[in-house]
Amino acid sequence: MPLPLSFDLLPRAWGAAIATGRLKVEPEDFVVREWLGFGADGEGDHLLLTVRKRGANTHWVAKELSKRAGVHPREIGYSGLKDRHAVTEQAFTVPGRTADAAQWLGFAGEGFEVIAAERIRRKLKRGSHKGNDFQIVVREVTAKRDQLAERLACIAQFGVPNYFGPQRFGRGGRNLEVAESWFSSGKSPYDRLDRSFALSAARSALFNTVLAARVADGTWNRLLDGDVANLDGSGSIFPVAAVDDVLAERSQRLDIHPTGPMHGRGESRTGAVISKLEEAVLVPWAHWASGMAAAGLEHERRALRLNVQGLTWDYAGTDLTLRFRLGKGAFATSVLAEVIDPASAAQVDESDDG
Repeated sequence: MPLPLSFDLLPRAWGAAIATGRLKVEPEDFVVREWLGFGADGEGDHLLLTVRKRGANTHWVAKELSKRAGVHPREIGYSGLKDRHAVTEQAFTVPGRTADAAQWLGFAGEGFEVIAAERIRRKLKRGSHKGNDFQIVVREVTAKRDQLAERLACIAQFGVPNYFGPQRFGRGGRNLEVAESWFSSGKSPYDRLDRSFALSAARSALFNTVLAARVADGTWNRLLDGDVANLDGSGSIFPVAAVDDVLAERSQRLDIHPTGPMHGRGESRTGAVISKLEEAVLVPWAHWASGMAAAGLEHERRALRLNVQGLTWDYAGTDLTLRFRLGKGAFATSVLAEVIDPASAAQVDESDDG
């Protein structure tokens, strides 16, 4: 059966792209700085390392740090995965009850260097960061400056659809093909990573499908009766039986957002109208939803709207530089897609969890 729409074909909130340009010509064109949302304790049995890396993936850096610390790689903590084809700064923790933090400063390997080291009480866990700061340079941009400024101002004020980026689905959508084979036949992939990637991709694709329907009907950025709302910047959610003036105003200023389904076992908490809308959109993939529940995933909700914080830009010559902050789990591709024609740009291969 056909797979869900690819990222490039999903409807955009603010109209067709108004610029062309090239992304990631050099790793330095895509800079990501992890935002933990908390600092080191100054004491404790672990060391909090800030690592700058270029052309190196997170798993490999963690292994190199484990060798230096003389521990198993699973003892190394980090919050999120970061893109290999970029310049990124992210935090790792290593056990170090008696180690001197200063001895880690400057420790380097192929494509990475420790640029800060402080004591902390706990090992970092996955998803413990608050978000990421991005600085993205788009080369050879063709755009009318007034249109570009208007579009970016709109994004800064009103946000963008919180789509999962194409990197979630594997090269050529392979992870979705694995998921379809699994859920159609009932035979799961043998490899654990293949199973994990397939579940993540399928879940993300169904969320994108619901979000695309809400973008198409103009309700992605406002609450409807029966929605489940998400408090911006948090995992807090609550059902909305009826939208009153207070809730409508909070939604308008991006304090709360409507949500879409992350499929799994359990109740969605949506009202009848929203439940019917989501079920109708996902009729062709009902077996996917059943398969994810059978695999043990729990039902969750994800904001339909992405708040693009602190967005600024410079358009000098033919280069456009964008700076902004996104919460964890969000994709810079969702911001770029509202501005840059994806057909003109190299693929942004984020690995953010985001």
